[in-house]
Amino acid sequence: MAVIHRTTLKPTKLELLTSWLPSRPWYHSGGQEPRLTRAGGFRLDDPEGEVGIEFMIVTDASGPAPTTYLVPLTYRGAPLDGAEHALVGTTEHGVLGKRWVYDGCHDPVAVAELAALVEGRVRAQAQSVSDTPDEEVTRACAGETPVPAEFTSVEDTPEHTELSAPDGTTLRVLRTLRPAPDDSPLPGPGAAGHVAGAWEAPDGTRVRGLLCVLHATPPA
Repeated sequence: MAVIHRTTLKPTKLELLTSWLPSRPWYHSGGQEPRLTRAGGFRLDDPEGEVGIEFMIVTDASGPAPTTYLVPLTYRGAPLDGAEHALVGTTEHGVLGKRWVYDGCHDPVAVAELAALVEGRVRAQAQSVSDTPDEEVTRACAGETPVPAEFTSVEDTPEHTELSAPDGTTLRVLRTLRPAPDDSPLPGPGAAGHVAGAWEAPDGTRVRGLLCVLHATPPA
């Protein structure tokens, strides 16, 4: 289980994201600098205990209306070979020293653990408490649908990041989050699996919605 250290980060995660988000195709700001607040999230454990994996949810208040984003991040003690394009930045951790922070959708360790979460082989962990499952994160996988451990293609679009496996399976990580209507089934027709979670809306209420959706064959 990952240990949550009560210490400092310089720069902070939100400061790193403020500089990095405007470069993303799925970020919709209207040309303004992001004004970010934490809205929620969860963690996954690296079986090797080397890589920190966090699925951060942040709300940006810079545009005409607040927008909530899902930002998977990984934290490493050394650079990830071949992932310069996915580097969010570096930060100094008060306990662990220098950390390289990456977009988790481009980090094979985070992707493998997300696939394991969809399939039900691992549990989401609380974002800020050690050794504590996050009961608000739910998942489902239809029937005996296998979830590939490796997704070899990553494409960022204006709404999501699409991870594709050689067998045609796709896992869409939703970047712009929207609360699901109370009477709406998750995740809707055509999906083979999903992960859903909760976050704090701009008005302070707690809302739920989809975080990622699995398709056994490429969606139309």
